[in-house]
Amino acid sequence: MEKRYVQSLFDAIAYRYDLLNHLLSGGVDVYWRRRAAEILRQLPHKRILDVATGTGDFAFAAIKAGAGEVVGIDIAEAMLERGREKVARRGLEDRIRLLRGDVEALDFPSSSFDAAIVAFGARNFEHLGTGIAEMQRVIRPGGMIIVLEFSRPRAFPLKQLYMAYFRNILPLVGRLVSGHREAYTYLPATVMQFPDGEAFLDVLDAAGFAHTSEQRMTFGIATIYVGSKP
Repeated sequence: MEKRYVQSLFDAIAYRYDLLNHLLSGGVDVYWRRRAAEILRQLPHKRILDVATGTGDFAFAAIKAGAGEVVGIDIAEAMLERGREKVARRGLEDRIRLLRGDVEALDFPSSSFDAAIVAFGARNFEHLGTGIAEMQRVIRPGGMIIVLEFSRPRAFPLKQLYMAYFRNILPLVGRLVSGHREAYTYLPATVMQFPDGEAFLDVLDAAGFAHTSEQRMTFGIATIYVGSKP
């Protein structure tokens, strides 16, 4: 998806973003982030890059899971401002920094993070392979990538119910709460286009990650993807 469009869209809904995430997922998005962040406990050193950090919820989950420092980047400044306010309220300015940045051209040296993480943002990369390759570059050997992303249930009848919710109810509620006509029509479209399951593991493999795996959660509505850098 084109960067300027993504940036303008998320800047426009930043003030309602957290509310809508929790409302539209029934609050289960908090559980998904916590489960994904817990994987970081495997790392002996914990300097983390949080890509497409938004308002910082995955960064906070990483801190709770033992991360020492999190650097979050995003292209949407309004989202970052909301996130910085949350960081300040929690007194975490010395452990979380939120910066403007583009995953396809990361302004960090190679091998400078112990892990790179992204929650519900990989589907917004303009060039998915390039973004994942840049995340791989800045991870140290032995470090890991963790990607939490929406996926598509496969079993009847949940698959059909999920698709009906995603295509009809979610855009309507999102439009009413956010006041933005396009934002929550855009969301189902990106989920449908994102490579799901083995197809995304192939993207990780192509970027040079090893020992890639997936963990489907809540009947396959979301998936945690993990890989390590040799």
